[in-house]
Amino acid sequence: MLVDTGSTYTWIPRPILERLDIQPEFRQEFQTADGRVVERDMAQTRVRLNGQERFTSVVFGGETDSALLGAYTLEGFSLAADPVNHRLVPVRGLAMVLT
Repeated sequence: MLVDTGSTYTWIPRPILERLDIQPEFRQEFQTADGRVVERDMAQTRVRLNGQERFTSVVFGGETDSALLGAYTLEGFSLAADPVNHRLVPVRGLAMVLT
């Protein structure tokens, strides 16, 4: 799966989500890199990464779309992309603490 920090959500081709018995729950509009607006089905589902599971939102992509790991899912796992070494690295969450 490719990591795309420019994509808000994780995109998975529809046939893969259907094989996993994940059903669309709602639709949302997206703006593409070339400025078009498209509408796609979405669902909430569990994702497993490195032995950990989190709930995340996934977009039902087209049959020929690449599977993309988006920023929302990365943040849920407290991970960031390291573009120099081509890996995901753990990061601390930020908190606004009033004392």
